[in-house]
Amino acid sequence: MRKRNESVTVEHERAAAAAAAAAAAGAVPGPLDKGCSLRHSLRLPAAAAEGMKRPLGRRYGLWFRLRKLIIWLLGMYIAIPFLVKLCPAIQAKLVFLNFVRVPYFIDLKRPQDQGLNHTCNYYLQPEEDVTIGVWHTVPAALWKNARGKDQLWFEEALGSSHPVILYLHGNAGTRGGDHRVELYKVLSSLGYHVVTFDYRGWGDSIGSPSERGMTYDALHVFDWIKARSGDNPVYIWGHSLGTGVATNLVRRLCERETPPDALILESPFTNIREEARSHPFSVASTQYFPGFDWFFLDPITTSGIKFANDENVKYISCSLLILHAEDDPVVPFHLGKKLYNIAATSRSFRDYKVQFVPFHTDLGYRHKYIYRSPELPRILREFLGKSEHEHHH
Repeated sequence: MRKRNESVTVEHERAAAAAAAAAAAGAVPGPLDKGCSLRHSLRLPAAAAEGMKRPLGRRYGLWFRLRKLIIWLLGMYIAIPFLVKLCPAIQAKLVFLNFVRVPYFIDLKRPQDQGLNHTCNYYLQPEEDVTIGVWHTVPAALWKNARGKDQLWFEEALGSSHPVILYLHGNAGTRGGDHRVELYKVLSSLGYHVVTFDYRGWGDSIGSPSERGMTYDALHVFDWIKARSGDNPVYIWGHSLGTGVATNLVRRLCERETPPDALILESPFTNIREEARSHPFSVASTQYFPGFDWFFLDPITTSGIKFANDENVKYISCSLLILHAEDDPVVPFHLGKKLYNIAATSRSFRDYKVQFVPFHTDLGYRHKYIYRSPELPRILREFLGKSEHEHHH
């Protein structure tokens, strides 16, 4: 009996050894191991199974991330309009862009760092708790005399026999913006004093921005100039959003019967609502976003921001020059032309010159490079020369 058991054990061991060898050699399992070895042999190798799981997992992860992004964008598309509607101050910030200070890292106390060696930096106080930074660039004829001089000398220089231009810049940036500095240089070379400043809340000026505040700052600087310039002509030049400040200011000056000698509007619009609707960022939205006016334009009005150039020009009594580039991507050319048509037919301008000068698309002056035009000196000489004649007679 023992021998038989031993022989059976030996047979089992041999069979197991043979099955193991066959499995190692990749042989097809025999009938003895169908219950175990055959099932085992039908399983995919671990590496192959992992290889199939990986593309499936990658596809699922990509779809999950894409779906998450779509949901997030949809949420923002819905949330932002309501946020703007509920917080009109957001829209005001987008109109002023006073928090965008370019170029960065410049010291506004040192205009000479921007190549303006004949410029003095002042600080004026239009109201309590409001301080505005001012730059005064003298005409090229006074450059040599201006070296090393103090503020008092610059103030007295306003009384010299040179006309003065009060420049009102647009939104974003500071009085030290590159294109603005280049314009100061051009105007200085043509024999003008150039006085410019940052509205409250811009640059290093202290205060909170508002249309009323910007207009009051401009009025304060104008009166400050007139108190020092004597009988010299004073012109007001507004660019972009600064055209809204300019017409607000000149309308007020005309109402108190102290108009400037001429008004120059560079890249003007009709009113801020129409400009916002015509802005490239808004054009697509007005087509695809229902209730665009209610969500985005009404909050501007709610914030007290109008800059109604089209209304102001009906109350202005002085010579008007409008400059606009046909390829302006920020303030569309047709808005400047529309403003000119309103002014040209206004009774308030019947005794004054109203001129519109377009700059062809091929010139590439866009929104802020009209100062590059070689024709600009002639345009100003012819227009302001007539204004100076009107002033003296």
